[in-house]
Amino acid sequence: MPIPIASDHAGLPLKQALKAALEAEGLSFDDLGTHGPESVDYPDFAHAVCERVAGSEGFGILVCGTGIGMVMAANRHPGIRAAVLHNATEARLTRAHNNANIACLGARTTGIEVALDAIRAFLASPFDGGRHIGRVEKLDTMLAKQGAAGAKPWA
Repeated sequence: MPIPIASDHAGLPLKQALKAALEAEGLSFDDLGTHGPESVDYPDFAHAVCERVAGSEGFGILVCGTGIGMVMAANRHPGIRAAVLHNATEARLTRAHNNANIACLGARTTGIEVALDAIRAFLASPFDGGRHIGRVEKLDTMLAKQGAAGAKPWA
C-alpha cells in the first residue's frame, strides 16, 4: 500500500524533497496534496491522510510549517496517533511507546536530512507492545468518550 503523504503550502518544499528521497529508496507514496504554493487549509490535508490510515496497519506523513497544526488536526480522528518528529530518536520512541501511525514534520523547523532520518526510523520501528498497550488503549477510550459527550467528529 502506498504511504499517503500530504502538506499544506508551507510544507510543500519539504514534502517534495521527502518524496524524491524515499522514492529513490523504493518506497511508494500517494500524494494527497497540496500541489501548489497557494495558501490552503492544513486540516483538509490532514483529514485526507487520516481517512487512509485509520483502521489500517499503514502509516501516513503530514508536513506543514511546524508540524503542529497537522498533528493537532490528525489527532482529532479516531484510530490516529500522530506525532511531530524533530529527529530519529523521537521517531523510534513514538512508534515503540505510542504506536504512532502518522508522522508530522515542520518544513520551517526541520532540515531535509534530519526529516529523512526521522521518517526512515519511523517507518522501520515496531511497536513494543507490553506495558504500552494499555496506555495506547486509554488514548482511544478518551477520544471515544469525547465523541459520546458531544464533541463533533470531523465534518
